Amino acid sequence: MSKNRFMSSSNPFVGEKAFAKSAQQDLGITKSNSEGLMTVQGAVNKSLILTGILIITALVSAVYIPFSMPLFYGTMFVGLGLSLVSFMKPTIAPITAPLYAIVEGVFVGTISYLFAQMIDPSIVLNAVLLTALCLGSMLVAYKTGLIKATKKFRAIITTATGAIMMIYLLSMVLRMFGITIPYLHEGGAMGIGISLFIIGIASLNLILDFDNIERGAQMGAPKYMEWVSALGLLITLVWIYIEILRLLAVIAANSGD
Repeated sequence: MSKNRFMSSSNPFVGEKAFAKSAQQDLGITKSNSEGLMTVQGAVNKSLILTGILIITALVSAVYIPFSMPLFYGTMFVGLGLSLVSFMKPTIAPITAPLYAIVEGVFVGTISYLFAQMIDPSIVLNAVLLTALCLGSMLVAYKTGLIKATKKFRAIITTATGAIMMIYLLSMVLRMFGITIPYLHEGGAMGIGISLFIIGIASLNLILDFDNIERGAQMGAPKYMEWVSALGLLITLVWIYIEILRLLAVIAANSGD
C-alpha cells in the first residue's frame, strides 16, 4: 500500500498554513465561543474514535470479506478520494474522516488476513505491536524534545516522504507492464534496509502529526480541524502498519529459504 493515498502531516493540506487559514476563516464565529475551537484533547479523542472505527471494521472484514485485487484497488482509490476531500474541504471532515476509517478498515482487515494465511497469524499481532511501539516512541521523543519539528526537520521529512510516494507511484505504473523496481519490498540485506528506511521516514511523520495538532490548538483553529488532524495521524499509522507487515513478511520468507 503506498502512501500516495496515505497523505499525512507532510501534506500541504494538513500543515500549519491549513490550520491558520481555517482559523482566519472562522475567526468571527469562534472568537466568542471557546467551545468552537480546536483543542489537543479534542484531536486526541477524534483520533481514538477513528482508530476504533478502523479496528472494528478491520476485524469484521478479516472474517467476512475475502481479499481480492478489485477490493485492493477499490479501497485504495476510495480512501485517497476521501482523504483529499477531507483536506481540501475540512468543514466536512467530521463526515469524511469516519468514512475513510471504515474504508481503511476494510483494506487493513483483508490485507492482514491475507498475510496471516500466507505467512503466520502471529505476523499481524507483531505488526500491530511494532506500530504501537513506533507511536509510543515518537510521542515520547516529541514530548521530551528529543526530536523537534523544526522548519528544517519538516522540510527533510516532507521531501523524503514525497520521494517515497513518487517511487511507489512509479512502481504501480511499472507493474502494469510486468516490471518491478529492484529491492523495493524484496528480500536480502538491501531490500530489508530500504524497508527499514521507509518505516523510519513514516514514523518521523508522526512528529509532524503531533506538532500539527499542537499548532492547530495554539492558532485557535475551528473544531472541525480536530477531525482533519486526527485523519492525518490515522493515515500515518496505517502506512507504518502496512510497511511493518511487509517487512515481517520479507523476513519470514527469507528465514524459510
